[in-house]
Amino acid sequence: MKHIIKKAAMCLLPLMAQLSSSAQETPKEEDYFRILKVSAPEGTLLEVGGLTVLPNGDLGVATRRGDVFIVENPGSRRPHFRKFASGLHEILGLTYKNGDLYCAQRGELTRLSDTNNDGKADVYETVYAWPLSGHYHEYSFGPKLAPDGSFFVSGNVAFGNEEWWRGESRVPWRGWVMHISPDGSHMEPWATGMRSPCGLGMIDGELFYSENQGDWMGSGGIWQVKKGDFVGHPAGLRWADMPNSPIKLKDEDLYKQVDQRRIRNEQGRMVKPENVVNEEFKTLYEVKKAIPQIKLPAVWLPHGVLGISNSEILPIPENTFGPFAGQTLVGDQGQSKIMRVVLEKVKGEYQGVAFDFRTGFQSGVLRMAWGKDGSLYVGETNRGWGSAGDANEGLQRLVWNNRIPFEMHTVKAMPDGFEITFTLPVDRKSASDLASYSIESFIYKYHPVYGSPTVNSEKCEVKGVKVSEDGMKVRLIVNNLRQYYIHNISVDGVREKDNFYSAVHPNAYYTLNNIPDGAKLAMSEVSTRNSAKEAEAAAAKAKAAEAVKSKVGGTKPVVKEGETAAVKAAPKVPTYEEVKPLLLKYTCAACHNADKKQVGPAFKDIAKKKYTNDMMVKLIYNPNPENWPGYATEMPPMPQVPRADALRIASWINSLK
Repeated sequence: MKHIIKKAAMCLLPLMAQLSSSAQETPKEEDYFRILKVSAPEGTLLEVGGLTVLPNGDLGVATRRGDVFIVENPGSRRPHFRKFASGLHEILGLTYKNGDLYCAQRGELTRLSDTNNDGKADVYETVYAWPLSGHYHEYSFGPKLAPDGSFFVSGNVAFGNEEWWRGESRVPWRGWVMHISPDGSHMEPWATGMRSPCGLGMIDGELFYSENQGDWMGSGGIWQVKKGDFVGHPAGLRWADMPNSPIKLKDEDLYKQVDQRRIRNEQGRMVKPENVVNEEFKTLYEVKKAIPQIKLPAVWLPHGVLGISNSEILPIPENTFGPFAGQTLVGDQGQSKIMRVVLEKVKGEYQGVAFDFRTGFQSGVLRMAWGKDGSLYVGETNRGWGSAGDANEGLQRLVWNNRIPFEMHTVKAMPDGFEITFTLPVDRKSASDLASYSIESFIYKYHPVYGSPTVNSEKCEVKGVKVSEDGMKVRLIVNNLRQYYIHNISVDGVREKDNFYSAVHPNAYYTLNNIPDGAKLAMSEVSTRNSAKEAEAAAAKAKAAEAVKSKVGGTKPVVKEGETAAVKAAPKVPTYEEVKPLLLKYTCAACHNADKKQVGPAFKDIAKKKYTNDMMVKLIYNPNPENWPGYATEMPPMPQVPRADALRIASWINSLK
């Protein structure tokens, strides 16, 4: 008897081990990448606009208030801050070259030199200056160094007076990227179509930039920028007829394809363009067919999911951040976080995949720079812009603890689907189950409205999966791949082999500009098992059997005297736990917090407006920014939210009164 019990216990051990491992909570971002504060002297406001690391490991920090600091021993507990320069005008970029610091002020590229070696700049030299109209929104970003020592800088558009929502280029080269020679002797306009080109970056010697959602910009993203490119915003086309412009496209040619919607009401006032539900619209790739100069984004960064105000682009050096070396980080000012991007070239064009990486910074992530020790310095600000962080400024450091998280390492396009590489081996059973995956594709409108809802959303059926022998890769056969669309790839059901962890970030967003040629998988090579469909079939079978049993037995539900079989219940207000998945799914939580002002107003403050649920649904579909003065970032229209879900969200918000 003892032998039988012992044998049974031994048989149960593997099952108990599996159950125990499956019950373990998946580690989070902070379990692998820690955020540390860089202590600044009391009273120092580090609204960081520029960061650069000097050859000796010191950190150069430029602020929006016009100061430049040199931080000695920045990774120590007591770094020393030395003021290097001051009195500059809203610095939004900093770089080091040949012993000097270079920064972009509002209207010029400036060289800062310490010629007498006393630790302070004594020469402030204009390298190259560009025009200003004086509009507050004419920020200038950069510089970024090209391999030949030349500089790239970019200029924000202004906004209209009456048409306060419409980006415009009042003076030459607003809405452009400018290329300045190494000695500053000449400038060549490089590309246009930019609205708010805050993030410039060099990847493998090529220029990229990040854009924010806004008018004509359906969502954020990153673009490769070559000379003569037009990336979408029409304001800069005003200067296309200048003799040195590499672009000859006229804005009227663009407006033949997409109506700019300059409409006056009965009082003669301009009417702000709003999203129209169920309208006929064009996408950027459709307009490109008529206007080949249009450059599509290499990677879309879906608004509210992967940031709302995309900023610095920074490649990860070799031997840094473990499995992610060689990939690219992109900051986000509005959501105070960093995303991870992996690019590939297909048919000569860049495309690729984006993931969430690290949230939780104290203010808006604007600039990033690599320290000599492999940690990442993060410069932050939110004055006038709003961010998810609690502070208005900050200088922090991101440090990897040398543990490898279970993540999708990368996603690559295949002729018949996608190949996903993981950072650690997968559990074969979960990875071979089609129910572990879901894919949906969508795109944005190209129109003069501030941002765009996701449109043309469709499910993409996963028909088969093949797991590599080492468990590091899966190949998916996917129906309904759509060129130019963003494909949201979820691996919610895939588990890591040893600990049965789920992925820290189970969603990837792949921009499929081109579908590659090549061999396709045969269905005989792949697993087609789908545990979800098996469960549905079993449930249907059980339900049918119960119905037959009920019919044979002739049983009927018992209704007591005075009761009705159906009682109409009052609508139930959902709890936070019930509505939380909706807030995450529709990106409400990206900009709103229940109790405090974030990028947008707190849900409690919205409740104080005393909107009815129906009124709130209408405002979800077509927001009115004039209702919330003082918020820099407009809420985009969200008509993709089903009315039933929008009503549940509205009901919960109103319960906060």
